[in-house]
Amino acid sequence: MINFPANHLPLIFLMIRCTLLIIGWLVTVSGMAQKIHAHNDYVQPRPFMNAYEQRADYIEADVWLQDGRLVVSHDKPQAGAPTLDSLYLKPIARLFSQYSDKVSPVRDYTFGLVIDVKDSPAEVLPKLLAALQERLTCFNRSANPKAVQIIVSGNRPKIDTYLDYPLLLQFDGRPSEVYDDETLKRVALISDNFRSYSRWDGTGELPDADRDKLKRVIKRAHSDNKPIRFWAIPDTPNAWKQLKKLGVDIINTDKVTEATTAMK
Repeated sequence: MINFPANHLPLIFLMIRCTLLIIGWLVTVSGMAQKIHAHNDYVQPRPFMNAYEQRADYIEADVWLQDGRLVVSHDKPQAGAPTLDSLYLKPIARLFSQYSDKVSPVRDYTFGLVIDVKDSPAEVLPKLLAALQERLTCFNRSANPKAVQIIVSGNRPKIDTYLDYPLLLQFDGRPSEVYDDETLKRVALISDNFRSYSRWDGTGELPDADRDKLKRVIKRAHSDNKPIRFWAIPDTPNAWKQLKKLGVDIINTDKVTEATTAMK
């Protein structure tokens, strides 16, 4: 046993406290490690599969209600638009069957399927929940930690109704919104339009004034222990790396393969 002089004890306790604070900070940072959001995935040559193979952390689909079916389209859908079921829900269910209640042979990999609702959430969400109820092993993360988390974005229901929805659904938050403690638990991430803070085109360095504005909103999201994403960012390696350095947790990109490589 080491005996320290009594007058050294306050300093030793201070060092221990600082060490614990640093460890806590590192745990928080690692918990918010860099992630990739596959924006408008459905317009890619291989919808879902390329983002999945690149282990994207979030995969986004714009969803409309057409003739009683949930369909995927950037703009108002034309006749014969592909369904959410055919592009995403069925392929995900097949993977869970293939890998014994996991979405991937990679033990720790799963992802969030971001449903960007383009029609009325009052009409879309009941249809979505009915489809998910048929595949609870795949989409109920409360029962299966490896399940795919469904995150509702776009036209979301009113904040004060979030708790009325089953735990199958999480929601995409906004920095301008105020949540009580229970509602905050249903918010998966915080997202906002990059153009609300900066007109930077990704060339050279992000202007200092814009950097300061972004830092403030990033700090606010992190204070709620939520990761943050900006859409409409410059979709370039230089921008990805600068935003990562700034503390942006989730890189929003149409170039998943390139971004995944650049962020390694």
